[in-house]
Amino acid sequence: MNLCELLQATDGVLLQGDARVSVQGLCYDSRAVTPGSLFVCLPGLHTDGHHYAAQAVAAGAVGLVCERPILGLPAELPVVQVTHSRRALAQLAIRLYDAPARRMTMIGITGTKGKTTTAHLIASVLRAAGHKVGVIGTNGVCWPGYRQPLDHTTPESSDLQRLLRQMADAGCDACVMEVSSLGLKMDRVTGILYDIGVFTNLSPDHIGPGEHASFAEYRAWKSVLFRRCRVGIVNADDPQTEAILTQHTCRVVTYGIDHPADWRADADLTLLRQSDFLGVQFTVTGPDGQARSYRLPMPGRFSVYNALATLAAAQVLDLSVAAAQTGLQKAAVEGRVEPVPLQAPFTVVLDYAHNEAAAENLLTSLRAYHPNQLWVVFGCGGGRSRVRRFGMGEACARLADFCIVTEDNSRGEPLPQILADIRTGMQRGNPRTPFVEIPDRRQALYYALDHAGPGDIVAVIGKGHETTLQRGNETLPFCERDILQKYMKARSS
Repeated sequence: MNLCELLQATDGVLLQGDARVSVQGLCYDSRAVTPGSLFVCLPGLHTDGHHYAAQAVAAGAVGLVCERPILGLPAELPVVQVTHSRRALAQLAIRLYDAPARRMTMIGITGTKGKTTTAHLIASVLRAAGHKVGVIGTNGVCWPGYRQPLDHTTPESSDLQRLLRQMADAGCDACVMEVSSLGLKMDRVTGILYDIGVFTNLSPDHIGPGEHASFAEYRAWKSVLFRRCRVGIVNADDPQTEAILTQHTCRVVTYGIDHPADWRADADLTLLRQSDFLGVQFTVTGPDGQARSYRLPMPGRFSVYNALATLAAAQVLDLSVAAAQTGLQKAAVEGRVEPVPLQAPFTVVLDYAHNEAAAENLLTSLRAYHPNQLWVVFGCGGGRSRVRRFGMGEACARLADFCIVTEDNSRGEPLPQILADIRTGMQRGNPRTPFVEIPDRRQALYYALDHAGPGDIVAVIGKGHETTLQRGNETLPFCERDILQKYMKARSS
């Protein structure tokens, strides 16, 4: 497509060069430029794409999009100035890839906790109803025959539109994706109108340099989704829902347990447990007034909320009750309260919980299964807010019977400093909770397996689906599921 055709989607002004040049792709990282690419200069917290314009041109960029003039560029090079580079990148990508989102049913999910699980539950129900589905989020992007990890929960707009194009071309008729607050703030999903937007819940997170200045700002960006969707499905029990719906333009459907809602589950849940299975059975009354029973292979009350959002979405999409029941019962989400199959008299689950609210939800739910002892293996990431470490330590010390404190993606920050912050939080939560500190995470996992007893539950939290460990400047292979299974197999033999 020619640059002049692409520019019709933006407020861009051609500063120099010939806009009839052919554009083969879009790029925002000078290191990834290929000949024929249009390089879009994105300003950032730590770096600014404007500073790398010359490198992009040297690598074969056929033109530049920028927010301000750049000196020293070849006179014949097409240069376009726009008001907002990130917004322009999204607009250019939609035009270059021919608006692939319009070819699929688009479902966007936002909230602090439960986005990944809810996305996979909805996808499972859609598949049970015969749809070909793509999923984008924290666990990566996938559709039948394709899987790829992602650097961001919501990819940069040009990457997102390229993936949506591939997804649609592969025959997918629906896409379920997590829509992060930063994805909304940084224009990664600009230009997409969602058929359904889902709100799970809200608690303080992603507040700090490079993210959000305050909880109010975090909430405000979450609320934007409900001005960009046709139907909003929201949690009637969450105290932030009213604020989330401020200025909404969509039809609203509600779900909950404690408050009146279109989709409401009974407060009495039947907890299901085997050595390598934790689940729940529950009854839901829908808008038609009929009560129906559902079974979910995931534990606890918070899992029921995710299922309720899924049932509401299924009804909006006119999917059958049978598909909803089958999809929920067969659902599996990697790294989200995921039981690890082990020949052991205790239960081990992996979960991505990496902040106070998520840890509290998970451990409270596991407590309801009345384990003999509840163990938790956890650490906190480096290069992130210290407040998160205090909160994680506090929640784990308050709710677990025994804590194993260890590393989790230190990212170059000194591990002793991270562990000290966690200990401070644990003192606040419950200074009497016994714990051990084992800096090497592999050894921490071995310790848990060696010491857990019959009827215990061991929660290994923080990494979930991840298969690497960032230790200092190294990224090491680290799949907790494999490590646990191999150690138990070696120990039993």
